[in-house]
Amino acid sequence: MRPDGSIKTQLWAAIDIVTPYLRRYAGRIAAGCLALIVVDFIQLWIPRVIKRAVDDLQNGVATSAGLLRYAVLIVLLALVIGALRYVWRHLLLGFSRLLEMHLRNQIFAHALSLDREFYHRNTTGEIMALATNDLAAVQLAGGMGLVALVDAVVMGLAAIAFMAYIQPILTLIAISPLPLLAFLTRFLSARLHHRFKRVQEQFSHLTEFARATIASIRLVKAYNQEEAQSDRFNALGETYVQNNLKVAVVHGTLYPLAGLISNLSLLLAIYFGGRLTIQTTITAGDFVAFISYLFLLTWPMMALGWVANLFQRGFTSLERIKNMLSEVPTLRDTDDAALSPAFGGQIRIRNLTFTYPQQRVPALQGIDLDIQPGVMGVVGRTGAGKTTLCHLLTRLYPVPDGAIWFDDRDVNSLPIAWIRGAIAYVPQDVTIFSDTIAFNISLGKPDAAQGDIERVARAAAIHEEILGMPDGYATRVGERGIKLSGGQRQRLAIARALLLDRPIIIIDDGLSGVDMETEHAIIKSIAEYLQGRTCIIVSHRVAPLADAQVLVVMDRGRVVAQGDHDQLLQENDFYRTIYRQQSALQRG
Repeated sequence: MRPDGSIKTQLWAAIDIVTPYLRRYAGRIAAGCLALIVVDFIQLWIPRVIKRAVDDLQNGVATSAGLLRYAVLIVLLALVIGALRYVWRHLLLGFSRLLEMHLRNQIFAHALSLDREFYHRNTTGEIMALATNDLAAVQLAGGMGLVALVDAVVMGLAAIAFMAYIQPILTLIAISPLPLLAFLTRFLSARLHHRFKRVQEQFSHLTEFARATIASIRLVKAYNQEEAQSDRFNALGETYVQNNLKVAVVHGTLYPLAGLISNLSLLLAIYFGGRLTIQTTITAGDFVAFISYLFLLTWPMMALGWVANLFQRGFTSLERIKNMLSEVPTLRDTDDAALSPAFGGQIRIRNLTFTYPQQRVPALQGIDLDIQPGVMGVVGRTGAGKTTLCHLLTRLYPVPDGAIWFDDRDVNSLPIAWIRGAIAYVPQDVTIFSDTIAFNISLGKPDAAQGDIERVARAAAIHEEILGMPDGYATRVGERGIKLSGGQRQRLAIARALLLDRPIIIIDDGLSGVDMETEHAIIKSIAEYLQGRTCIIVSHRVAPLADAQVLVVMDRGRVVAQGDHDQLLQENDFYRTIYRQQSALQRG
């Protein structure tokens, strides 16, 4: 969006997001607008009734019965106005809530479809701000903004028409300040857009900082950083307030100016209209009706500033939402209906080189591997590329054509969902949801029987510890598993992967939180689950992987050696050194 973009430019840039919902609820919107327009015309008719009553009083023909009829008519019109107001509020404001719901669902679904590259560039707080603060601005523009716009246009034009019917020259005099209001609205609204955009961006930073601090509360407390974090949060909050004050300056200027101009119109109408009444050019009833119409016109005149504010905020937020919805996954996907559901478990990697986005040095270089059913261990120093290899096998990042093959099929020709559906992945950073133990284990298989959940928990050496918790498998573990130790979280993740019963299991350093003996015991315990499957276990400890059919040693993004334990001890100095050092530490 260019800094000098007008409301019209913004509208056309973002309208395609809401167009499907405008079409879907066109009948609802039309009926609501019709009810709103009828209300406006009934309101415009009431001054005509008052005019007749005043003229009857002036001409001396008024009677008690006649005045009572006028009063009853006004009450009936008010009742109809009340009923129709309920109708348009239900239809139009209800539409704004439906629009909010659909956009929120669209944002959430699109966020789930995006891959790691997007999340490298955008924080959780920015996405949360879109689904809360920005969406609220769109909802307000699509609800009260739409109502105020229709009301202002219909009421304004109709009121001017009724005023012109009474006295055209007086009408021109009364509405002469309106062009000034239009100019000021356009001038100030352009500044409102840019200032409100900064407010929304700062709100994203504020939300992300709060989320990150709460998520890391144990670390904050361990380092005595409560006061420092509070100071940082306060600084962000002060910036947010300052940006809001800049918006308030524009808004606070726009709204009073609209009121000032409307009161100027009223002053002109009273002065010149009073003279015309004295000169008997118009009747006293006409003068009262004209002033009543001018009062009705005051709201549309003042609403211009308010509507401009609402739509500027709405378009600014809609533009931010559009930018997020315009993001596309970097991973190519395919829909191969002829794909066989069977998978033999063979994976071939040929000359695989990969560099992370915004990085210059490749994380992997020239990787060649043949992975067969059975257990393959991957060892190496921190930063050797082990986790990157796991990420590429689970299709979290794009790879070149011909680099990775599943059963002689290039992964770029296979549906991503099919590949991930064949893999049970235990990442290095385990995610535990704020729910029960049973829920977290059965996350990928929610209909799993309790017996199956307990069976995989035993294999992951966590069953006895779960039974020792207050409510066993029904124990709620808190946000991000805060009630569990690091080793318990990792073993829950192991159990979760085993329950999926998939042909490929990848454990990326998923047992670093337990001691070496427990890790070795767990690997032996899950051996029965690995029969006929392809299992890749990444570990920084060598001894527990000694029984693996194949061991792969990685260093600086390359495969520097592979073979079984005995072979590597004899032939590879790097592996032999690591094994001896870790064995000495264990004995010590």
